Amino acid sequence: MEAARVLAQSGIDFDATLVFVAFVAEEEGLVGASLHASKAEREGWRIDAVFNNDIIGNSLGGNGILDSRTLRVFSEDPMDSPSRQLARFIRRQGAAYVPGHEVRLIAREDRFGRGGDHTAFNRRGFAGVRFSESRENYSRQHTAADTLGGVDFDYLARNTRVNVAGVATMALAPAAPEVDLGRGPALGRGETGYHAEMRWRPSEGATAYRVVWREAWTPDWQHEVLVGSVDGYVLEDISIDDYVFGVAAVGPGGHESVVSAYVRPPRPRSDIRETGR
Repeated sequence: MEAARVLAQSGIDFDATLVFVAFVAEEEGLVGASLHASKAEREGWRIDAVFNNDIIGNSLGGNGILDSRTLRVFSEDPMDSPSRQLARFIRRQGAAYVPGHEVRLIAREDRFGRGGDHTAFNRRGFAGVRFSESRENYSRQHTAADTLGGVDFDYLARNTRVNVAGVATMALAPAAPEVDLGRGPALGRGETGYHAEMRWRPSEGATAYRVVWREAWTPDWQHEVLVGSVDGYVLEDISIDDYVFGVAAVGPGGHESVVSAYVRPPRPRSDIRETGR
């Protein structure tokens, strides 16, 4: 509620609509979130991101371990899904605006064997992640012992700032570049056959682009270069077989979009052929 108040009274003219929702009946099967996500899919709503906050205010675990300096963000497979790109974006903005408060990216839909309201949106093609405290006290969850006495308000405030940094930056940034151009490959080997040549469709309002890449077995972006208001870029002597590439749009105020990754969707089983023994 405090995040909603601060953003509403900030006087900032956001380019996107910020919506705060409290869903009902999560424990009964994500009922409220599923109904909302289904309506969004049915009516063709544009939802750029879902920030689901669930259990984010306690810093002292049930095993006595205290952690008030880190926050977990869960995101769904595969490695370059919209959910994963959103998680990487949140960690980058958190580091910029809430230094010293580490966002720990967890490569899992949710806690092991459990789920949350963001799952209903991911299942319908909307990018969603879950924020959770790093040290849970399971003995208090879903019991009468879950009271305000278990809240570390300084820790909760820092977690909220990470949320606000991500939401506000995304709402002020241009849309993510389109990299599936439908007119030939948007990622190729260049004229020499040994470069990484990227193309994208420019985003309205963008004044620059941030090109990123990483080794294909690495979970987060390792390298980046800021380029101007262009619709393509070439990285010389970098193999498109060995690295994953992406591009984000940057607005005049320096606010940037999530990364659009150059990844091929999974092949249908009918397209898989035996290529060797």
